[in-house]
Amino acid sequence: MKNFKYGIDDLHSSTALRLARGEQKGILSADTKEAVQRSAQYVQDIVASGDTVYGVNTGFGPLCTTIINASDTQKLQENILKSHAVGVGKPISPLLSKLMLVLKIHALAKGFSGVQWRTMERILWHIDHDIIPIVPEQGSVGASGDLAPLAHLFLPLIGLGKVWVDGEIKDATSVLAEHRLSPLTLGAKEGLALINGTQFMAAHAVMAITELHNALTNADLIACLMLEGLNASIKPFFTELHALRPHPGNQFVASTIYNLLRGSKIVESHKNCARVQDPYSLRCIPQIHGASRQAWLHLRDIVETEINAVTDNPVIISENLTISGGSFHGQPIALPMDYATFAISEIGNVSDRRIYLSLEGDTLGVPKLLLRSTGLNSGFMILQYTTAALASENKGLCFPASADSIPTSLGQEDHVSMGSISGRKLRQVIQNVNRILSIELICAAQAFDFHRPLESTPIIEAIHHQIRQYIPHIEDDQPMEDVLSKAQELVESGELVALASRVAEEEGLPYYGSHAEQFNTF
Repeated sequence: MKNFKYGIDDLHSSTALRLARGEQKGILSADTKEAVQRSAQYVQDIVASGDTVYGVNTGFGPLCTTIINASDTQKLQENILKSHAVGVGKPISPLLSKLMLVLKIHALAKGFSGVQWRTMERILWHIDHDIIPIVPEQGSVGASGDLAPLAHLFLPLIGLGKVWVDGEIKDATSVLAEHRLSPLTLGAKEGLALINGTQFMAAHAVMAITELHNALTNADLIACLMLEGLNASIKPFFTELHALRPHPGNQFVASTIYNLLRGSKIVESHKNCARVQDPYSLRCIPQIHGASRQAWLHLRDIVETEINAVTDNPVIISENLTISGGSFHGQPIALPMDYATFAISEIGNVSDRRIYLSLEGDTLGVPKLLLRSTGLNSGFMILQYTTAALASENKGLCFPASADSIPTSLGQEDHVSMGSISGRKLRQVIQNVNRILSIELICAAQAFDFHRPLESTPIIEAIHHQIRQYIPHIEDDQPMEDVLSKAQELVESGELVALASRVAEEEGLPYYGSHAEQFNTF
């Protein structure tokens, strides 16, 4: 895999994650160096000229009219890192912090931020050596970007703050000394360039894009298993129906599920049954899952733009044009992240409903509560209590953070996005939905067992077989902690998603339906 050129190559979510995981190397090219140094020179010229430019020779926020002497510009930039590092709460994961570094260096490498080349090299050193700054999870309002998280991210540049080193937390001062490195002296505008930007929000969004895609794909696969377990009709997934309401998400989900179930002996066994139509949670899967796919697509497209953008302030366009604007404002990604939160929450809601259906005992051959002997045994009844609790928790988390705004900076920042909260909530809801899906997986596999000796399609059979490698068919009440843990691991790992693709390829079977490239590219 070729090296990624920061500031030059287009950055995709998957590439950003590979860079953060150390699976691909990022470099600073000669073209990048030229652009960065040219921008830094423009800043030096501004300082020398005495022209007033926000953040270069003025104070910050409500102090934007306070003029700073040229001799104090370096101190000003250090002070902004110190004063803005006011985050609280648990540290975000090292991977997420490293992803922030990747996104930030790519934005700075565009050459419109006025930072020094040595600063770029030091950020790259942190990435390459996996020495990752500690960033608290709370404190950003997403207005001038993610001020507090980014201040923590870059304190180590000036010898302050703490860093992760091989899983341990150490003082940045001692780590720099171990590597015989001195703290940097920041030049004019550098501190502001480092802390203005949307990299905390965007890092959460990048992670969410991958996590959402995995959850959505698992939801389709597990739903197929449940459709088989509950003798549901395949007709609601016919192409002819969805051609009349051609939303791409609906068509993708419908045709994928049709491909997965076509030729199933279980489907054939109840083709002429008396049931006229299935409950909505079964026959409306294309409409519900499909709408969530569309939300994923919208988030992906917005994030692709965001992570290739310049989001600090002011922006140095040329030697004669410096613009103090609002490119750091998080609203463009806060709204899509809130939308995505609603979308994935709905996947959990409908999964909970399918779980409930599986317990009712209305499917021929499938016993009530999914156990043949109940009374003495409670069966799978209490599993649905857990999914109900998780679904309810998600509804509370669905209040859109971006609908709120609390003015800051003495009114200078009088509208804020709260996008950092949008990102954190989105990932929490995804985690909750994965837990709901893991319980649907347990129930669907159990219901599926009662249709033996009939068989489904090769892909669904392979998925069921893989589940049974970790989770046995249950005959009597038992502690469920290990079962729940193993099911959640199957969902979150993406193992079933990879298995379905592999079996489809090996068997020469269709799997993903229409619009497959659109919904599988990121």
